[in-house]
Amino acid sequence: MANVSRNVQRMVLGDVEVIRIVEWHEPFVPAAEMFPDVAAGVWRDNERWLAPDHWEPRSGRAVIALQTWVLRSGGRTVLIDTGAGNGRERPGMAPFHRCEGDFLGLLDRAGVRPRDVDVVVNTHLHVDHVGWNTTGADGDWVPTFPRAQYLVPAADDFHYGPDNPDPRGLQEVDRLIYADSVAPVHRAGQVVLWDGSHRIDDHLTLEAAPGHTPGHSVLRLASGNDRAVFAGDLLHSPVQILDPSCSSNACLDPGRAAASRRRVLARAAEERELLVPAHFGGSGVVEVRRNGDAFALGSWAALDSAPTPVSG
Repeated sequence: MANVSRNVQRMVLGDVEVIRIVEWHEPFVPAAEMFPDVAAGVWRDNERWLAPDHWEPRSGRAVIALQTWVLRSGGRTVLIDTGAGNGRERPGMAPFHRCEGDFLGLLDRAGVRPRDVDVVVNTHLHVDHVGWNTTGADGDWVPTFPRAQYLVPAADDFHYGPDNPDPRGLQEVDRLIYADSVAPVHRAGQVVLWDGSHRIDDHLTLEAAPGHTPGHSVLRLASGNDRAVFAGDLLHSPVQILDPSCSSNACLDPGRAAASRRRVLARAAEERELLVPAHFGGSGVVEVRRNGDAFALGSWAALDSAPTPVSG
């Protein structure tokens, strides 16, 4: 059984309750492979605060979390990204191939049932952000959240979808991901495509931040005096705050990703937005500060480890 106190955490920002659902938090791939532009000495020079939540010195692997953020805002429940899903064919993607996790169990222990979810946000259409969009068996995939509106960036939907005539940058596994985790939601009539920006409610707004994928997006939260930006895969490691020019090896357009990263970090520093990337370990939530023309990490936010009571 999952350790609920570690896998379900919460905080409140203004009038919005934020719940963190962590499927796993562990060493992933070698940091040098995942971040080829980060100088090797950066990891050792910052070992004091990178280890153990963001880097494992013994193996040299980057430590990341697979997690979903749940927002209760304006009487509605909003999910940001849906992890890798269970029972998926993901050849060549060992961490996600035919995996079996307890995502729905963790949601239930946090008081979130599939029928209660109003909005699902896919910040982009990579394997570890859309998997629980659907559930099923023997290839019969249906939306996991039967009442939800699924917000999907139009540029990503075109790039990964069947109507893209240009296969460059696409792998066969991308077709599998779209077929089992996105296309069934289209067939159910629950997908809303958007470009540029999309307002969810008075507190939540989606904005394009392309580069990692053509339609990659971030979600901004503004409620009372509190601000946050849920940054998807704009960053995978805190070292990218120190040097925003460094993209991950999964960025399709590293230069454009770096430009989006710098823009989002600048606004986070100027407007005191908490930065909430999709895969940060630790508490997952950190302040960003200006350091001359560069950026530095501020304080990590404290999340309550007690799970939200399960509703009847």
